[in-house]
Amino acid sequence: MIELKGLSKHFGDLVAVDGINMSVAKGEVLGFLGPNGAGKSTTMKMIAGFLEPTLGSASVGGIDVTDDPVGVKRRIGYLPEGAPTYGDMTPRRFLDFIAEIRGFDGPERKRRIAEVVEKVILQSVLDQPIETLSKGFKRRVGLAQAILHDPDVLILDEPTDGLDPNQKHHVRELIREMAPQKAIIVSTHILEEVEAVCSRAVVIAHGKLLADGTPDALMAMSPNHNTLVMAVGEADVQKFAETAIRVDGVKGVDHIEKAGELARFRVLPQPGRNVVQPVSEALREVNIDIRELYVERGQLDDVFRQITTQTNGGAANA
Repeated sequence: MIELKGLSKHFGDLVAVDGINMSVAKGEVLGFLGPNGAGKSTTMKMIAGFLEPTLGSASVGGIDVTDDPVGVKRRIGYLPEGAPTYGDMTPRRFLDFIAEIRGFDGPERKRRIAEVVEKVILQSVLDQPIETLSKGFKRRVGLAQAILHDPDVLILDEPTDGLDPNQKHHVRELIREMAPQKAIIVSTHILEEVEAVCSRAVVIAHGKLLADGTPDALMAMSPNHNTLVMAVGEADVQKFAETAIRVDGVKGVDHIEKAGELARFRVLPQPGRNVVQPVSEALREVNIDIRELYVERGQLDDVFRQITTQTNGGAANA
């Protein structure tokens, strides 16, 4: 549904997007991650046909955005950064205007407006001027116009920005509901949002694509992925450390903290190893009572920092 080949955008000497190759299929929700100034919004504007690429190409549903930008706009719903609207209009009038320029009329126009108003919960502010609305409601008006024509492709730039926790949950549920029938790109700074709604994530920095994989695959790049956290009684501390470090697949044992009569340790596995069973068995053999045990999945924010602070600009694949 979306295909980028060597996509680049230069603003004079500034290279905002630098040779991105990427595709998004129907049924995928792609989390688009990167620090401020990484090139996320510029890339999304090129996909949506609002900026012309300097080099490379972008296509939506087989339509090249440079050759037929209007054709691309028919296929997509776009929620830009800041969700610019006409502030003196009410949400009702604004959505009616969007439906009109999308080519809907009569009962079909009314049906579609009523449907999106219900989906994004705008009933209470339908007749207030948009300029008087809170940031969260303005964002929801922007989302409503993006989905009004039921597009094949959704490009959402920070869709939950300004929303309260309940509103964020609702929008995430809406994205999950729409996902099977669409290709969706979600740009976000909220890493928990990627885990909550995305089937795949890419990380860009300095305009370059640095990582591409499922959220689980990216989290597996975390230094603490598959790390085993265990607690034992204070009397077993030395025996625990001596036993655990000898287990095949264990790279190291770190004492984390003392909590009352318990001592908590982090057992670090060698890359690609899962040491839960062998460590547990080794401790049972020497009669150490395990009081707590859990496995850390790794933290997406750790991986994000690790990837985006690379200085060599090289690509990494999850």
